[in-house]
Amino acid sequence: MHDSQLAKRSRGTMLRLAGIALSACFALGACASHEPQASSQPISASTPTAAALPSWQDSAARAAVLKFVADVTKQGSSTYVPPEARIAVFDNDGTLWSEQPMPFQVLFMIDQLKAAAPHHPEWKNNPAFKALMAHDNAALAKNQNALLQLLETANSGMTTDEYDESIRKWLASAKHPTLGKPYTDLVYQPQLELLDLLKANGFTVWIVSGGTAEFMRVWASEAYGIPPEHMVGTEEKLKYEVRDGKPVLVRQTGFDFIDDKAGKPVGIFRAIGRRPILAFGNSDGDREMLEYTTGGSGPSLGLLLHHDDAAREFAYDRKAGSASLDKAWDEAQAHGWVVVSMKQDWKTVYPALKTSGQ
Repeated sequence: MHDSQLAKRSRGTMLRLAGIALSACFALGACASHEPQASSQPISASTPTAAALPSWQDSAARAAVLKFVADVTKQGSSTYVPPEARIAVFDNDGTLWSEQPMPFQVLFMIDQLKAAAPHHPEWKNNPAFKALMAHDNAALAKNQNALLQLLETANSGMTTDEYDESIRKWLASAKHPTLGKPYTDLVYQPQLELLDLLKANGFTVWIVSGGTAEFMRVWASEAYGIPPEHMVGTEEKLKYEVRDGKPVLVRQTGFDFIDDKAGKPVGIFRAIGRRPILAFGNSDGDREMLEYTTGGSGPSLGLLLHHDDAAREFAYDRKAGSASLDKAWDEAQAHGWVVVSMKQDWKTVYPALKTSGQ
């Protein structure tokens, strides 16, 4: 891809982030669920893994997962896959943890912008900054480019170590605007169990996210038990410098690689070098990843999480902006992908709160 093309695509990605921010920063804006498709026909689990996935209902979705794991790990069978080829890839936002009212990295970026404001008195006259402070979404919609420039300025210039520390501090204190919980408490318990099941059966698990790898690596290893080198994401521009006699990497504006939609299979190939056999996503941004995973010659499993549980989380699908589940949902039946209903296939959504002394 030529530099000019990448620059246009990078700017387009940032504009999408800005659009998310202005449309959802101060309200949930989650769309109602349409055409719910349940995959929750009761089954009788009789495999050796019958006790696995305790937070999943005894449904067709759970049965499909357990059967696939049993099939690819049964030596001597035609469906056996050797451990080195048992690659599973998971999207992050909306697949392993919540993503409403917007991806949590965007909320972090906005808070970075607000924190940087005292050092930028010139922002007081910036129409996007004034609209952001006034919660004026209509004005923000008219100043997307200005908002983009502010976000880029506030989230660049630091060394990677400084940026990592800012993420840690934010996650230690920030809470979800409506759920009132720390963001790292909003990982999905059923998915944690699935990750454990796969790892216990010889799978190597990777996160493949449209968010940046730099943001995920700070916290996701502890949250998911996945090493930081197994996280594939959008790559921000970095520059090598020597500051105060110390070699450092400094964050620049823009991106070197966009790990979203058709970029996900590219990111997978570059980082892993193998076609996965299991992919789990939740939106059209994951469609190409599932197509690539299930397009191989051997056994494979594609899964999509349908957010249809407004009572315990959020309900949204076809008209949810960057988080829409539309084209991928339509393709699911043709490709044999499993659509997992949060409402009907999961007994619980988030991990149980720890009591004092635990």
